Amino acid sequence: MLTIEREYWNRGIRRLAGLDEAGRGPLAGPVAAAAVVFDPDWALAEEHGLLAGLTDSKLLSERQREAFAALLTGNPHVEIGIALVGAEVIDRINILRATHLAMARATARLHAPPEAIIVDGLPVKDLPAPSVAYVGGDGLSLTIAAASVMAKVIRDAHMRELDGRHPHYGFARHKGYGTREHLLALYEYGPCSEHRRSFAPVREAEANRG
Repeated sequence: MLTIEREYWNRGIRRLAGLDEAGRGPLAGPVAAAAVVFDPDWALAEEHGLLAGLTDSKLLSERQREAFAALLTGNPHVEIGIALVGAEVIDRINILRATHLAMARATARLHAPPEAIIVDGLPVKDLPAPSVAYVGGDGLSLTIAAASVMAKVIRDAHMRELDGRHPHYGFARHKGYGTREHLLALYEYGPCSEHRRSFAPVREAEANRG
């Protein structure tokens, strides 16, 4: 899981950022992005220690994600940048551009600019350093996996907060995804300010009530 990182570190590029997002598919809430930079010496020492088992957030349980997030947050050997881009912006510029905006902002919130960036999925424009995209990167790179976990944990926490403001929809349970429970609530109560009106199920639920 540090094979990609070793290629950069062996070339003298030590400030390597892993970048990933969470929340492109939900009908409500923000899209989140996280950028993570490991201290290479610490990561190499902990590859089979504290970092063992770190992988794509979708393959981890909520408890495992929270445990890794606690390990990473406040760790002097780890830098983290986080950004959320909300439903209003998603509707205005579309989900792809909003995702790329979140990724750029997350990278800009690191303590210092990275020398290079490795991204999960497809290429991302307008990043502040040269970047390479890896399909399935969150299962290939510990740095991208860490970004995947941080983006997911931060977004889930935000959705639990939104559940308190908009209790009719069950955000704390489904995190804004289009579950049966969520769709039924959408048709009963209509969209709230956190729903993405550019997404067809939300648009249809709003039209149905109108």
